[in-house]
Order: sequence, then C-alpha cells, then structure tokens
Amino acid sequence: MSIDPQLISQMTEWRQHMHRFPECGFDLPLTADFIAEKLESFGIEVTRNVGEKGVVGVLRCGDGSASIGLRADMDALFIHEENQFEHRSQHDGKMHACGHDGHSAMLLGAASHLAQARNFNGTVHFIFQPDEEHGKGAQAMIDDGLFERFQMDAVYGLHNMPGLPEGSFTVRPGSLMASESSFEIVVEGIGGHAAMPHRGVDPIVVGSQIVLALQTIVSRNLSAIEETAVVSATEFVTNGTVNVIPSQVVIKGDCRCFTEDSLSKISESMERIVAGICQSAGAKYQFVFENTFYPTVNSPEQTKHAIRAAEAVLGTENVEGDCLPLTISEDFSSMLRVKPGCYALLGNGVESVGGCALHNPEYDFNDRILEYGARYWVQLVCNQLK
Repeated sequence: MSIDPQLISQMTEWRQHMHRFPECGFDLPLTADFIAEKLESFGIEVTRNVGEKGVVGVLRCGDGSASIGLRADMDALFIHEENQFEHRSQHDGKMHACGHDGHSAMLLGAASHLAQARNFNGTVHFIFQPDEEHGKGAQAMIDDGLFERFQMDAVYGLHNMPGLPEGSFTVRPGSLMASESSFEIVVEGIGGHAAMPHRGVDPIVVGSQIVLALQTIVSRNLSAIEETAVVSATEFVTNGTVNVIPSQVVIKGDCRCFTEDSLSKISESMERIVAGICQSAGAKYQFVFENTFYPTVNSPEQTKHAIRAAEAVLGTENVEGDCLPLTISEDFSSMLRVKPGCYALLGNGVESVGGCALHNPEYDFNDRILEYGARYWVQLVCNQLK
C-alpha cells in the first residue's frame, strides 16, 4: 500500500503548521478549523463541534454496510517549547509535546488518499478529538452522541512512541495502558499545643497510619498474579507549625491499574481503611476518589486486525503483537468502553530524531513516520472494508 510522495510532503507541511500553532483542551478554534477545511477540500462530509470542538469526517464508498472509526487527538500541552527549529511553537506556553500534531496529520493523509483512491466498500469515520491530555475529550464526544450519530462497527487509535525504533509497531490484546485516578483524604483532628498532645486528636499520627495502610491495598487486596496496580501517596500537607499540633492533614495521591474491577477494589479498600483508622482515633474525614482515565483495553479481534494491517505495511519483523502493558494512560479508553477496537503504538525513533520523551519541552514528532501511520490507516480500512 503506497502513498503518493506529494501527499507525504503535504502531511509534513500540515504537521509542522499545527506544531507552530498549538492549542490546548477544548480551546481549539484554529486546529479544528484547519482539519475540517482540509477534510472538506478532499470531498469528505464534515461535522464540526462534536463534543465542543471535535471534528468528524465521513467518507462513504460502494454499497457496503460495514463501517470503521479512526481517531486522532488534536490538543497540545501547557509547556513552553525549548526547540529552536523553524516550526517551533508560536503560542507561548503551549506546545505539541505529545505528537498530536503528527497523529492528526497522519489521519488527514489517510483521509486524502482514501478519498481519491476510493478502493473500499463501506463507511470510514475520521474522528479528530479535543482534550485528550485532561481525559475529557473522548467522553465529551461520546456524550454528544458520537456513536449514535455516526454508526461504526469498531474504532481504532494510534499514538507515536519515542524509544521504539522508527516505524516499529507494538500492541497487545487486553489491557495495554493503565487507568489514572487521583485521591484526596482530609483528616480532621483536634489541634493544640505540641507539649500536650493528649488533649487533642493528632491528625499527623492518623494520617501517617493511613499512608502506611494504603500500601496494603495492592499487597493484600489485589491478586499478585492477575491485578497489577500502583497506589502512591504524593502529598502530605498540614496546617500545623513547629510547636503546634495541626487540626487538619490533607493527603493526596495517584493510583494506576489495568482493569475496572481492580479500580473498584482500590477505591472501596481505600475508603474502608480511611474510615476505620479515623474512627479508631476519634478523627473525622473527607474522602474523594476521582478517576480521570479508564484502563485502555483492546478487543482481541480488533487487535488481530491491527496487527495484520501493520504487518502488511511495516513487515512482520517490525510488529510486536503481545507487548508488556504500560502504566501511562490514554482517554481513548473511554471509546473502547463503548465500542470494540484497538489502540496501538508506532515507534517515533530512538536516536536524536524521535527519541526525546513525550511531554518534554524538547520533544518533536518525527516526520519520517507520517508515511507509516497513514499507510497503516489505509491498509486497515482496505482490509476491513473489502
């Protein structure tokens, strides 16, 4: 499956244009308009403002009833770019430090090719999503009727990955990426003079017991074989001072796991621990557990389709179909809770070009992999919509 060299050059121009003008969250007027106008210029039917700023392009060919959704993210990060190349960010304090500019350019390239070749039978939905970084964009599009307004049999996503060889492809069926959840525990004690702790309820002692007990959740409430997870207390803040026992302690932290069942166990166990320790000490508490990203769980059948398409484009030697799970998170997970599908990773490079880590002020998407991503999308469509 080849791509016109002129289209590859255009994808590079599109990618670098989006890199120059990054936008964050749902505030994507320039990016969304740029993408929508490109899709319309290809002759693709476009719907704007799905989930606030999401863009969906629809391309039909033939009389087939099968359909497929291909998703790219559009938003950047609130990071000040430290690169000095010509296409560096022109929006101070914002940059495409995760490669969403490249993801959008690859999907635009695939859309352009498919609109010209029209060598499939069915319907392709090109989904350009806002606010992936904060974990709200996918759900916003879903809540706005993404899968009711645009009927699709399955949905697929693709992300670049620095540290993987340029053009390599890695994926796994089942849990590929972890959930991301945060918690806040407020312990209300009775403060007083540090010389007379017996007259109050010391929330530092209570909070310290809670922090230690939280570590038993993974070791004693989850299966050591089936339920990998991490529970980390990352902040411990009091309103006391050197000779004053505080009246309040605030504990904050982060949790990661790979199944929604584990997520429920962690939340329930955490509140049970907090309630029990506070009751035994005579303290009061407030507990908030907020899930931002669900586990990214790939459907087995769709993962096979993704591997087959990647092998056709990149060669079997460059495709890893059963990689280890990753503790990073991705809000494409919300789409996979509604539709079968597959999320995969495309190597961005390991050297000076493409090897810089994501979310780094010196990161840049490797334009040499634009062709690989576009060809993968085209191959996937042609395989599924024969």
